[in-house]
Amino acid sequence: MKKDKAIRTFTLAAVLTIQIVFLFLILKSNYDTSNYFIIIAILFISATVLFGHNYLDLHHSKYDYEKLSVVIWVPIGAIACHLLNVSYELGSVLSAGIIGTLGSFAPKLNKQSDYYKELPTAIYCGVFVGMSSNTITPTLGFVIAAGIIAGLFFLLSKNLFIGIGGKLGTMAFLGVFIVYLINLIA
Repeated sequence: MKKDKAIRTFTLAAVLTIQIVFLFLILKSNYDTSNYFIIIAILFISATVLFGHNYLDLHHSKYDYEKLSVVIWVPIGAIACHLLNVSYELGSVLSAGIIGTLGSFAPKLNKQSDYYKELPTAIYCGVFVGMSSNTITPTLGFVIAAGIIAGLFFLLSKNLFIGIGGKLGTMAFLGVFIVYLINLIA
């Protein structure tokens, strides 16, 4: 139980930290660095997120993780969307629509299978990675790495942020952002 709580705390801290860093970089690039608005905005956003985490019922009380057999579809969805977006030049929205629609038919393959019912969500999380601009995700290797990291967050966040819109996009954003930062540092 302690391990599960530590993993949940790490996942929440990682999401919060990456979003604060990203917001800070946006604000810093758009405003004078000596402007106190940046600090006030980051403190306000952080306080709002912490308030929501502590006082709203956003999580299940039990600890549960997504199955690896489902998570593997996150990078697959990312690769498929990226290939349609970049190689076939269909554009990000049309590529996401095609892969998302195809993924939505997975439960129809076997209506009694619980496994097939979980695939559309994982595929669509990967689609958000594959939708990224070619200037941000320049290679297929980058997309695969981002899809794997997004899949890791998808795996860990099964019972987190319940009922909050944007969870799949946030997981995809985290994957792309982390790989982008690694490429900047390396």
